[in-house]
Amino acid sequence: MPTPLLAITGLWAGYQETPILRGIDLTIQEGETVVLIGPNGHGKTTLLRTISGLIKPALGEIHFAGQLVNGKSPEELTGGGLIHIPQGDALFPDLLVEENLLMGAYPRSAWMRRNELRDRVYELFPQLRSRARQPARTLSGGERRQLSIGRGLMREARLLLIDEPSLGLAPVLVDSVYGVIDEIARGKTTVLLVEENFKHIRRLAKRVSVLEMGRIVRTGTPDELLSDPTVAESYLGLVRGATSDG
Repeated sequence: MPTPLLAITGLWAGYQETPILRGIDLTIQEGETVVLIGPNGHGKTTLLRTISGLIKPALGEIHFAGQLVNGKSPEELTGGGLIHIPQGDALFPDLLVEENLLMGAYPRSAWMRRNELRDRVYELFPQLRSRARQPARTLSGGERRQLSIGRGLMREARLLLIDEPSLGLAPVLVDSVYGVIDEIARGKTTVLLVEENFKHIRRLAKRVSVLEMGRIVRTGTPDELLSDPTVAESYLGLVRGATSDG
């Protein structure tokens, strides 16, 4: 097997003195799309935040592109192509749509290609092009989510972490957003995705990992998880009905 793009071993992390992740082991090969599912509040978002440097591990190791990255800042990781698109939008509401996109191109390599990257985002989300000169606060919820994802794509990603892209979106917008994610994945960008809608991850994911109580308790293909009655009833049914942060 080639060296994984992301390799996590024995990872413990949390907030202050409270552990959330309890011995996570996870590997992702270059070009894979892996999805995290599981009950709300059991560590999915915490895992993405720890991988991207927003939370410092208490124990364990995170290797990205063959290098130990424990202790690296989010800025350093972003410069190496590890891009985190968090839940919600976290936009600059009074800046124009295009200005928000350009804020995502802050590494020098991305800034030098900002027009090319911006045009690619507009191809993926045509509605943003027509809103380019509007303040972000004037956008609908779905447009704001598109802008948030687009801003993340203003840097060249080797590994793209996406936290619940469908949260709060109307079904037609969910289909649009997942069409973009599918196109990104087919372009060989590696994706680690947190999602609660099994319909979308079934067609997208190469592997699915179930995270419960801060531990990965099951990993398999979408069809393997569906064929396991315990997993299908305990996790996939819950995932379909969940609506809040994990």
